[in-house]
Amino acid sequence: MTATKSIVTGSGTGAKAPRSRRKIDPIYYFFLFPAVLLFTLAITVPGIIGIFFSLTDSIGIGQWEFTGFTNYVAAFSDPAILSSFLFTFGFALVTVIVVNVIAFMLAVGLTSKIRFKMGLRAIFVIPMVVSGIIIAYVFQFLFQNSLPAAGGALGIPFLETSILANPDLAWLGIVIVTAWQSIPGTLLIYIAGLLSIPGDVYEAASIDGANSRQQLFGITLPLVAGYVVINVILGFKNYLNAYDIIVGLTGGGPGTSTRSISMTIIRGFQTGDYAYQMATATLFFIITIIIAVLQLSVTRGRSNI
Repeated sequence: MTATKSIVTGSGTGAKAPRSRRKIDPIYYFFLFPAVLLFTLAITVPGIIGIFFSLTDSIGIGQWEFTGFTNYVAAFSDPAILSSFLFTFGFALVTVIVVNVIAFMLAVGLTSKIRFKMGLRAIFVIPMVVSGIIIAYVFQFLFQNSLPAAGGALGIPFLETSILANPDLAWLGIVIVTAWQSIPGTLLIYIAGLLSIPGDVYEAASIDGANSRQQLFGITLPLVAGYVVINVILGFKNYLNAYDIIVGLTGGGPGTSTRSISMTIIRGFQTGDYAYQMATATLFFIITIIIAVLQLSVTRGRSNI
C-alpha cells in the first residue's frame, strides 16, 4: 500500500530527476563568433568611438578637447539640423504609405487569376536590381527635360517646369523615384503572404456569400497583417537613411529643401565638422532606436507569420 501511494503521489524514494539541459552543438559557435566579431569591429567599436568624439571639438584629425554636451545643445537649436530631421521623417512616412499601398494592390492583382501573371511579376521586379544612383540620374533627366518638353508640346503649364526646381514640390519627385525602386521588394513580400493563405478559406467565404470586397477586408488583410508589419518596419528604417536617390535627383536642393539628415551628416564630415555631426548622428541613432522600440511594442503579438 505504501509503495502504491508513493508511486501515485510521486513521493518516497523516487526522487524527481533533474531536467537535463540541451547540449548546444559547437557548430553554432563556429558560425556565431565570426559574425559577432565582424559586427563588433565594423559597427559597435566605430559607433562607440563616434559617440566619444561627439563630446569633443575634434575636426577628425589633430588635437581635440572635451566640450561636454555643447554639440548636442547646438544641434537642437540649429535650423539646418531641425529641417533635415523634419524632411527625413516626413519623407519616410509618406513613402512608406505610398509604397505599401501600391505594392499590396499589385500583389493582389498578380496573385489573382489573370493571364501572364508570372511574366508581369518578373517585369515588376526589375527596378530592385538597378542601382539607386542610376535610377536617380535617369529620372532627373525625365523630370528636367522630357516632362517639360512634353508639357510644352501638349500645352500643360504644370509640366513645363521641372518639379525638382520647385522647393515645395521637389520632395514629390524623390518620393516617386524611391517608390519606383522600393515597390518590387515590398511586392515580393506581399505575394509570399498572399500565396500562404489557403484557398479553402476563400472557397468557404464564397459559399457563405462573401463578395470580393468582403473577402479582401475580412480575410486577406487580417491574414497578411504580419507581412504588413514587416514591410512597414523595414521600409521606414530604409527611408530614414535615404541618401543616394536624393543626391542623384536634387543634391539636397533647391537650397536645402530636400536635404536628408544623412546628407547633412556626411557633408558635415566633408567640411571638417566632425564632432558636431557625430553628435547629430548620435541623436539620429537614438531617435531611430526609440521609433523601432515603439513600432515593435505596438505590433507585438499582431504578426501571424
